Amino acid sequence: MTTKTPTIPPQPSALTNLIASSTTPEPSHPLTASTLQILHNLQHQHLWTSLQTHEIELPAPSQQSQDTPSSSDPSSTASTTTTQYLISGIPPHHVYIHPDEQLYMLQRGLRETDIELERLFVLPAVQGQSWSLARLAAVFDSLPGGGERPAAAGTDTALDEGEGSEGDKAAKLAEYYEYREKASLTKEWGGKRILLAMADRMMGGDGTVVYYVVQEGAVKPRQN
Repeated sequence: MTTKTPTIPPQPSALTNLIASSTTPEPSHPLTASTLQILHNLQHQHLWTSLQTHEIELPAPSQQSQDTPSSSDPSSTASTTTTQYLISGIPPHHVYIHPDEQLYMLQRGLRETDIELERLFVLPAVQGQSWSLARLAAVFDSLPGGGERPAAAGTDTALDEGEGSEGDKAAKLAEYYEYREKASLTKEWGGKRILLAMADRMMGGDGTVVYYVVQEGAVKPRQN
């Protein structure tokens, strides 16, 4: 007499467990699920730290049709918004540095590894999702003014106590952080920027996430 071994179903993946255990409202909603998927990708595949989620309100996607009410119709001026999630965190390395900022650093002998990492915002999206310039502009409007840039930790004390080349580097870093604050206000080194995280969830998609740098306004072309 043969005994059949009971079939053990496969264990849920780490991502499935994360979505199921999320305390975010409506964890089964596609928008929430895609946000958690990208959060998991940033944390475990790209090694981001200090990850946070943020909820913002954006204008609802416009429905262009012949039946759209005219601007003279009072009901057409009603504000309609939808909920969108943002992710913020600190990457393990600098994702983007403006060309003019790179030149400033090069002239002072500063390397990327000398500069503190800054918090970046990530906009979760899925392939085929409809976006407009108005909705993207609303995302940038929701960000802190000038972006969140960390203070130069220990720069002032290093400037007083450092000797030789270390003291020179501390002085250059202090000058850099001070100038960066001014450049952030004047947008000399570009305006606000985010990462657009697009997950492939179309038919046959494998869930791959691709990240694009998206900047506010026109970007000065790089001069070689």
